Amino acid sequence: MIKFMQISKEIKTPFGRISPEVSLFPIYYLIFIYGFVYILPYGKNLIGISWFDWLRSEDGPLEWLQFFEYVLSALLASFIYLRRKKKKEINSFIWLLIALLSFVIAGEEISWGERLTGIGITTISDLNVQGETNFHNLPFFHNYLLDPVFEISCIFLGWFGWRKFKNIDAFPSKSLSLYFLFVALFYFYFDISWASTTEQIRNDQEIFEFLLSSGIFLHCMSNYRKQFMKPSNK
Repeated sequence: MIKFMQISKEIKTPFGRISPEVSLFPIYYLIFIYGFVYILPYGKNLIGISWFDWLRSEDGPLEWLQFFEYVLSALLASFIYLRRKKKKEINSFIWLLIALLSFVIAGEEISWGERLTGIGITTISDLNVQGETNFHNLPFFHNYLLDPVFEISCIFLGWFGWRKFKNIDAFPSKSLSLYFLFVALFYFYFDISWASTTEQIRNDQEIFEFLLSSGIFLHCMSNYRKQFMKPSNK
C-alpha cells in the first residue's frame, strides 16, 4: 500500500506510455472520494449520515488516520535525527523540527487527549472556537493564520523546497508534490469562496488534510528506510 502511494508506474495510453515523475495517488484518492464515496447509498439508513459526511466528520476515520500518521511521522523523523552524526547541520535540524511539529499536530488533532478522556483545560476551551483544548482553533490563529499557514507550508513542501534546496533531504521529494499542492489549492479556493460569495464552499478540510499527513508520513518513511539501510549517516 505504501509503495502504491509513493510510486506511479507507467500509464498505458492509445498514444503511448507515460511515466509520471510524481505519485498520482492523490488524484486516484480524490476521484475515489468524490466519484464513488460521495454517491454511495444507504449511509443515512445505517449510520445516520452519508458515508461521505462520516469520512470527513470530526473524530471520523480520516481525522484518526491523520493522527496515527503524524504520530508515526514524529517517531520516524526522531529516529532519522538521532541516527545522524552531524546533528548541528541544517538538514538534521529540519528533521528534528519535523519530529516536533508532527508530535504537536498529532496532539492538536485529538485536542491533547480531551476527546478520549473528556479532561481538558477550561481556560483554553472557553476561548476556543470549537470549545476544545487545542491551540489551532483559538480565535486569532483560527480566523487569520490557520489557512495561510496551510497554503504557504504546502507550497513550500510541494514545490519550493525540493526545487530550491535539492541537497536537503529533509524536504519532501518531487515525487510527493501532489500530496501538498492539492491541499494548498483547496485552501486557496476555500478562502476565495469566503471573500467572493455569501455561501461557503463545502467544508471538506479533513479530506484534503489527509493528503498532507500522508505526504509527510511517506516522506519520513522513505527517508527512514534509506537511513537504516546504510551503515553510516551523513
